[in-house]
Order: sequence, then structure tokens, then C-alpha cells
Amino acid sequence: MQAKINKVELRNLEFNDYKELKNSMVESYPEMVGSYWREHHIEKLLSLFPEGQLVILVDGKVVGSALSLIVDESLVDKNHNYSDITGKYTFSTHNPKGDVLYGIDVFIHPNYRGLRLGRRLYDARKELCEQLNLKAIVFAGRIPNYGQHAKKLTPKNYIEKVKRKELHDPVLSFQLSNDFHVIRVMKNYLEGDSDSKEFAVLLEWNNIYYDESPKLINLEKSVIRLGLVQWQMRQLNNLEALFEQCEFFVDVVSGYGSDFALFPELFTAPLMADYNHLSEAEAIRELAKHSEPIHKRFQELAISYNINIITGSMPYLENGTLYNVGFLCKRDGTSEMYAKIHVTPNEVQHWGMTGGSQIKTFETDCGKIGIVICYDVEFPELSRLMADEGMNILFVPFLTDTQNAYTRVKHCAQARAIENECYVAIAGCVGNLPKVNNMDIQYAQSAVFTPSDFAFPSNGIKAEATPNTEMTLIVDVDLNLLKELHEHGSVRILKDRRTDLYEIKKINP
Repeated sequence: MQAKINKVELRNLEFNDYKELKNSMVESYPEMVGSYWREHHIEKLLSLFPEGQLVILVDGKVVGSALSLIVDESLVDKNHNYSDITGKYTFSTHNPKGDVLYGIDVFIHPNYRGLRLGRRLYDARKELCEQLNLKAIVFAGRIPNYGQHAKKLTPKNYIEKVKRKELHDPVLSFQLSNDFHVIRVMKNYLEGDSDSKEFAVLLEWNNIYYDESPKLINLEKSVIRLGLVQWQMRQLNNLEALFEQCEFFVDVVSGYGSDFALFPELFTAPLMADYNHLSEAEAIRELAKHSEPIHKRFQELAISYNINIITGSMPYLENGTLYNVGFLCKRDGTSEMYAKIHVTPNEVQHWGMTGGSQIKTFETDCGKIGIVICYDVEFPELSRLMADEGMNILFVPFLTDTQNAYTRVKHCAQARAIENECYVAIAGCVGNLPKVNNMDIQYAQSAVFTPSDFAFPSNGIKAEATPNTEMTLIVDVDLNLLKELHEHGSVRILKDRRTDLYEIKKINP
């Protein structure tokens, strides 16, 4: 990423976006001079099917788009070209009662490629297809690298080699990686596309939720996928080595479609080895100098891998005061800080740490969440206040040295899940750090805990990692089950509280 990105937004196209849309499209197709949509084309598309026209904005600037029509399946089955499917660019083929979402364009400005922004557009298209209860998404993709191999390979041979990854095509390889499958080769599809020799590949993505008898459904996302990182403490030569390991885990959990990645408390401690000749208090303050670069790198990873990252925690110096903080780095490019409220006697004695002073929940694209760090989970008031604000998932990055310390965290986390009718995800560090004072041994078993009722596991444990082993834990949690529990559970803890006798409230809201 060449420049800092503050915000990424995906929304429907508006006519006022045209100038930036045109500029990005011109830059995206330098080999096809003059091939861009005119104002009257965009105006027509927006009048016919506004919800099908999508744009990606980076810091308020349109850098990519996906344009679509709804057509009859019979049109797709026929051999057609680009002019035919668009009604000679009048879009007269659009039929609101059709059964196929036909993609007529997707592009990303060259300066913003490599951030998986195109994948976001395709994911949004898939969601639209499901919401509109359409059978499939279909489009004819260019094969711009085919021209380099046309003398030796037929289009069919070229496609097979791209499928087997013997060759790379910037368009076809991307489509195949997004779960589209090849239907057939289209000849003379797009006039003037010399790079593809005017060939295209008709591709399809099937909507497995398609129902010929559509029903009213809840379109709000219900199932959230969590990716927990059980981090192995190991010697790291420099900050780049830490970044490499962080990106590895973000890549892994995002590859499984996780909505969140959770890292442990103080997982950056291996970098303190360089300061082991200093006192413990001095060493951790040296470590704190890395926290802002680490925060920035996680922001970049959140954007690039389209995942919300909870960065565990790290030491943070503010006006000479040392805190234990972490960052919620959202996939839209924004981030928020959270701080450990209750610091342990060890943190005070050896490091001179101070507790934070703000109790809050966080709005995300997967609903409202809470974050507390390790020792904080042993104080039930914090998560109860968050539950009162609508929290559904509580994330707990932790660091424990012994099994009895871990037991405190585990059982308190389970209690928080039951009493607040929410999911609780905990992630910790494992292994040893013989060259870092006050951080020599670790014990952890990362897990996701649930309330205890019929809709959930009987022991209240959704999933657990292997103790003291570096690994990831990928877990799905269903928010609709929490809604059902709140209203119809065997016990309804949040509803049955005797607020006529007691209450919990923030002193400084």
C-alpha cells in the first residue's frame, strides 16, 4: 500500500459519481481508448436498476465499479455478444422479472489493485443475487493475456491452462478464484478487444439459496465467522519478522471467510529481547515505540484482506503514561482504540502500567461487539454494561503464564457468556521466551464460549484450540440464536434482572 488509506466504502452508484467513475474507467482500460460509459448510459442504468450498480470509494474517491442488469435466462443460453446482451447499449434487455443477474462491467483503478477491492464488489453482487432471489450471476469475461498465446493455443487450451494455474490471466484467474465456473467460449464478443482476440469466457456463479417460490427472509447477516490466533511466542529478529507472521495468520483466517481475526494480549513481547539488558520497565517502554507502526500495518491488512482485526494488545505510551491497549481495525479502513481497564499487580509492579478509563462497545459491520483484555474479564460489571448497550460478541485477548491463571480467565469468560447471553471469544499466547524478562512462560487454550441453553452446546463451549499449540480456530456463531434466547430461553437473565432492587451504571458515561 503506497499511501495511507483512511476509509473504504462500498455503496450504490449515484449520478454525481460520474466524473470520477469515468476517470477510473479510462485508467482501467488504457488498451481500449474511448471505451468508457457516457453520461446517458449511466443515467439510464440508474433509472432501470439502481440497486445493481455498485461503486468502491477510497477516501471519498470512486476507484472501482460493478455494473449489472437482470435478464431472462433464455438470453444467456443463446450465443450472444456484448452488444446483444446490452440491447446495443440501450439496456433494453433489462427485465426486473428476469432470473439472472448479468454483469456488464467490473473495474478497479490500477493504483488501487492488490487490495482485494474487486473481491468486495463480487461479494456484494453475490449478496444482491441472493437478496433478489435470482438463479445465478452470469457474465462474459475478457481474457486479455490470450493474445500472447493465440498462435500456439486455442481459447479452450488457454482456459484449461489458466484453470491448472500453468498460465495466469488477470481477468479469468480472478474470476475462477471467486467461485465462478466456465460455461463456454464466446467468439466475437467485444468488438475492438484485440488483447483477447475478441474472445470471452461465459462464466457463472450459482445461487444455492435460490427458491422458485420466494419467501420473506431476514436479509440481515446472522452467521458471523470468527478467526482466533493462538500465537506462538518465538524469537523475532525485527519488526518485519513480526509483520510477516501477523500477515500469515490474517491471510489464513481471511481465506476461510472470517469476519474477525483476534490476536492475543502482548503478543509483540518477543521484540523486547533486544532490550533485555534494560530494566523491565525500561524494556517495555522501548517496545511501546513499535505500537503505532504495528497499528498502521494492521489497518493495511484489514483493508487488504477484507477482515476486521482485533489486534490483541501492546504497550502504549501517552504523555508519559504507559497503558495496555489494542486496536479494532475495521475492513473499511477505520480503527478504534481500546484499553485494559484493570491492570494486574504484576503489570503495576514490574512495568508501572496504568489502567484505561473508558468502557465502550464498538459498532461493526457484523453488529455491536465488546472487547476486554485478560484480567478485565474477571470483573463482570464491564461486560454487563456492554451487554446493556447491545453487545452480541465479547472478544478477550489474554496472556497467562500458568494453568491456574488460565483457569481464572476461562471460567470467568464462560460466566460472562451465560450471564450476558452473548458469545465470548478468547485468544492467548503459547510457548516460552527465555530471553525476555517477566515474559518467560505462557499457557493458553483459545476458545469460543456460548450461553448455556438448548440452542447451544451443552457444555457452553462452541470450540477449543489444542492447549499450548500454535494454531488458528475458525468458528461460526449465529446471532439469531441469541435473539431467540433473549425472548424464549429456558432462563432469560437479561430480562429477569431485578432492576427495582439494583443497577449497574457508568460513573462517567
